[in-house]
Amino acid sequence: MKFSAFSARDTFAVVAGLVGPFLTALILLPLRASVTHTNLALLLVVVVVAVSALGNRLAGALAALSAAAWFDFFHTAPYQSFHIQDRADVETAVLLLAVGLLVSQLAVRGRTLGSAALADASHLERLHGVTRLARLSTSADEVVQRVRRELVDVLDLEECRFVHGESTGGTARLEPDGSVTVSGWIWDLERQGWPYEEIELPAVVRGRSQGRYVMTPAPGAVPPSLEARLVALDLAVQAAAALDDAPAAAARRR
Repeated sequence: MKFSAFSARDTFAVVAGLVGPFLTALILLPLRASVTHTNLALLLVVVVVAVSALGNRLAGALAALSAAAWFDFFHTAPYQSFHIQDRADVETAVLLLAVGLLVSQLAVRGRTLGSAALADASHLERLHGVTRLARLSTSADEVVQRVRRELVDVLDLEECRFVHGESTGGTARLEPDGSVTVSGWIWDLERQGWPYEEIELPAVVRGRSQGRYVMTPAPGAVPPSLEARLVALDLAVQAAAALDDAPAAAARRR
């Protein structure tokens, strides 16, 4: 994980992963004599799941390790020691660690899939909105400007403007396959981040260029996913189609 992508939420989750199981094990001390060790371990697993759902895999793994350690320290004889005498307690502690690690990964996976589903729904809504506007609007410029605003959100841009005419070349470019090239060379977005210059997104439809969007990424922004870049390309096609149809539409109105 890149440091820039390590959010305040992730930091809080890591701290919770270390401290949460300790506090929970401490709170459960009065129940040590009346509740079975298995049930106490299950309660600690709940804490691991909560931390994992909040944070990332690191936080979930730390929570699982912390839960197993403090279960051993507070709830197995000899108490206040990391030594375990009873074989059943050893098995419970090992299972707590194993189950904690497993559910932490599943929880993070579920969170990732949920975020991906929300992103896909958002992208679909954007494309539908622009397509509907292109079908109903009588102004190609209105579609161009709507696409510009959507690009700012989809790609997390600082600035974006539309320029009519062919590209002058020599600048970074978002290609039809979603890759980015700089001076003809493929740029490694995942490793290098956005190029330190403006990036062109051509607006081409039916083989005809209608102009290009010139984009400036926000400083320190994490490059968008391939899916987001492909959505940006589809949005640019909608703008190009609106501009390409504009002369014919004007002729029909005359």
